[in-house]
Amino acid sequence: MPSSRISRRISSITESATLAVDAKAKALKAAGRPVIGFGAGEPDFPTPGYIVEAAIEAAKNPAYHRYSPAGGLPQLKQAIAEKTLRDSGYQVDASQVLVTNGGKQAVYNAFATLLDPGDEVIVPTPFWTTYPEAIRLAGGVPVEVFAGPEQGYLVTVEQLEAALTENTKVLLFVSPSNPTGAVYSPEQVAEIGAWAASKGLWVVTDEIYEHLTYDGVPFTSIAAAAPELGDKVIILNGVAKTYAMTGWRVGWMIGPADVIKAATNLQSHATSNVSNIMQIAALAAVSGPLTAVDEMKVAFDRRRQAITAGLNAIDGVECPTPKGAFYAYADVRGLLGKSFPTAAGGTATPQTSAELAALILDEVEVAVVPGEAFGPSGYLRLSYALGDDDLAEGVRRLQEFLGKAS
Repeated sequence: MPSSRISRRISSITESATLAVDAKAKALKAAGRPVIGFGAGEPDFPTPGYIVEAAIEAAKNPAYHRYSPAGGLPQLKQAIAEKTLRDSGYQVDASQVLVTNGGKQAVYNAFATLLDPGDEVIVPTPFWTTYPEAIRLAGGVPVEVFAGPEQGYLVTVEQLEAALTENTKVLLFVSPSNPTGAVYSPEQVAEIGAWAASKGLWVVTDEIYEHLTYDGVPFTSIAAAAPELGDKVIILNGVAKTYAMTGWRVGWMIGPADVIKAATNLQSHATSNVSNIMQIAALAAVSGPLTAVDEMKVAFDRRRQAITAGLNAIDGVECPTPKGAFYAYADVRGLLGKSFPTAAGGTATPQTSAELAALILDEVEVAVVPGEAFGPSGYLRLSYALGDDDLAEGVRRLQEFLGKAS
């Protein structure tokens, strides 16, 4: 007789830590608490008007009231192929594109299509919280390779080589990075791609933050920088971050035709097509100008500098300046084991970054995500995709509270 109501496969995965923190912060706000949320990676800007208008017009069109191909509307797949050549310098055919329900479905589809039980995936760490769970759901084994602040949160080929086993099938590569904001140089990208190709590995690369780099740092697609990878590379992307469309849920997966066909078969049974209305909105986004993202990036850059300076002003906190995305990844190991006064009149002594994050939320109502969600303890991720006033107030509260450590 089965011994559990929930399957081992599903009970072995954890809730998304970033969404959990965001949900708790929003619940507290709804209850009237003045919570500042640094949790979710969600731009505070509205989706550009021309994209919204495209969705409204699509909703009025009876042609979009019916099922459409599970792999995506042909015109959107073609536009994504053209956009990939424009932004990544990588040429693909529309038949190599699968439109998915957000970036997360693209992540799962990729690993479910590539992995057999026991196959290993090298995961540069800190990692986005969903990657290892998607790998495990697909039967794979995530192998963490940690790069700390001392090396700018960038893994080296030597570290990757040390993690290689006879079971390694895939290298996950993400630049710009969530959660650290680290960006690999063109030379580093090419070196890592050449290494993966020499080992016969697949590379799954997430390019969703491609347009968010700062200080003149370029985005480099590993698919284009390492042509020797041939057809063993899969690109994941979506409209969420670039166009402030997190709630619209449109992503995509690009890869060789046989992999995309297999992943489309999977999606045909899991969800069928992405909402046609959302696909038309995504079409307007990827085929339109980048003016809106350029304007948002000015604000992100300003906030990036403000949050980094504010965090580094706290004794016991070290935060490298992120070069991409919209996250600061602060090293708080210098605060662990120290005592903090509490509003109840006692003291608290957090030993982990998870305990510190919980204490910060309880005492000063600032929501941050602990490093345990992304790898080792000892770090906090703060999204600076929130408004300037909230950011300043949140940093002020952190400085005041964390400055009391003894």
